[in-house]
Amino acid sequence: MILAALICFHHLAFAQKKAISQARTYVKSGKELAKAEKMMSDLLKDSANRTNEKIWLTWFEAVKKQYEQGNEKLYLKQKYDTASLFTTARKMFTILEAFDSLDAMPNKKGVVMPKYRERHAEFLNTFRPNLYNAGTYHLHKVNFQEAFTFFDAYIDCARQPLFEKYNYLKNDTVIPSAAFYALYAAYRLKDAGKVSKYQDLAEKDSSRLDNIIQYVAETSLAQKDTLRYVSELKRGFRNNPTHAFFFPRLIDYYNGRGEVDTAMMVIDKALEHDSVSQLYLFAKSSALLNSGQYEQCVEVTRKLLQINDSLPEANCNMGLAYYNQALKLEKATPRGRKRRKAANEMYEKARPYMEKYRAMAPEQRAKWLPALYTIYLNLNMGKEFDEIDKLRSK
Repeated sequence: MILAALICFHHLAFAQKKAISQARTYVKSGKELAKAEKMMSDLLKDSANRTNEKIWLTWFEAVKKQYEQGNEKLYLKQKYDTASLFTTARKMFTILEAFDSLDAMPNKKGVVMPKYRERHAEFLNTFRPNLYNAGTYHLHKVNFQEAFTFFDAYIDCARQPLFEKYNYLKNDTVIPSAAFYALYAAYRLKDAGKVSKYQDLAEKDSSRLDNIIQYVAETSLAQKDTLRYVSELKRGFRNNPTHAFFFPRLIDYYNGRGEVDTAMMVIDKALEHDSVSQLYLFAKSSALLNSGQYEQCVEVTRKLLQINDSLPEANCNMGLAYYNQALKLEKATPRGRKRRKAANEMYEKARPYMEKYRAMAPEQRAKWLPALYTIYLNLNMGKEFDEIDKLRSK
């Protein structure tokens, strides 16, 4: 049995040496490089071979040679797949980063003295920008998974012991940009985990903070993480109250929950930054209308219409503010001629706004038809009433 084991071991060792020798021959000749690469990667699948540095280095040389050949073809403007070249470049990093953990193993005295780290780090550092370029290449090609993979590899160098001396997190000013693009690619993939991975790094570029918060918020909403969604909306609004994304969604959230007072606080805060914003004024007009504060609604909506009188929904709000006051007067007790007259005055004020709204938004029949029906009925407008009654019957 011992003899058989020794024979088997000798056979395996011979086969291993033969494979390495053959792979090196391929590398030296510049032919069958993919075959040489596979031979070495297959050897490393056996755990017994994983400490054999010759296998690792031969594998790396096979990949490096493929990169050099591909790069030469592109330089000479010969036909070659750019994406394939980028993938080959990333393999060089994957191989040498993994090999570095073997190179950095303590010796018999427990001392760590990597033999290859400096030269490998120096070599790969010159190629590292290609990882970033590959990310942008795939981003433009709408290959978001590949784009994330390359930006991830570019940033990951910062945590690799192999590149320790370069201190990329401190010295590489491009990392926040790579983190932002990685986050964007993850957002397009709807992958919440990947979105969060480099959020902190991406936010170091304050010029992109609005976009980052928006992407995180939308991803959170897609994941049904309402708490984080609202938290990001609040943060985005605090950072930029005039941004078109955060304000309307925050108001929609509070209105949907019936938290009118909170919504009003947000609106008033927004108006402090821009008192003539049509968006903010309309939001306040709608909030006041929905909360039954009709007189205040009229005041705010009038200001909005002075800025832009062609807003359909603003005309609707104005008409409904008067219309609802008329209904309120009709329901009040005691009833009498005086209240009837006051109600009709409100109907008269509501009429031009509701008619204008009808003309501007004919498809919104559910909003203007009931109001105009009641207005024409109470103001004894026979011709107009008959026309609206026919529409109502249909």
